[in-house]
Amino acid sequence: QVQLVESGGGSVQAGGSLRLSCAASGDTHYWMGWFRQAPGKEREGVAVIYAGSDHSYYADSVKGRFTISQDIPKRTVYLQMTSLKPEDTAMYYCAASTIRSSDYGALARERYNFWGQGTQVTVSS
Repeated sequence: QVQLVESGGGSVQAGGSLRLSCAASGDTHYWMGWFRQAPGKEREGVAVIYAGSDHSYYADSVKGRFTISQDIPKRTVYLQMTSLKPEDTAMYYCAASTIRSSDYGALARERYNFWGQGTQVTVSS
């Protein structure tokens, strides 16, 4: 079992910035990162990172604007979001995978077997 505690999120105007944090505890995880789900849409991968490394993947829609990083001793992953757009509005979920796997499909939600409760990000125009 992996427990995930999220923090951050909130409301911001377009062009602004926010930072999300997610602290993990419990069993060892391999991949960890962030997904989001807007009303009426499927949950999509935003950014993920391999534990203990800087090996990361991003959705095309956030490349150059979002940065994922981690504090290894704290088992905490951060998502720094800049140049936010109204289309970034969604519930953001932290996710972790205890399944050792390759980079292929790193952003696929089916790979992740533990999820946080979610934190809302709202970007107004």
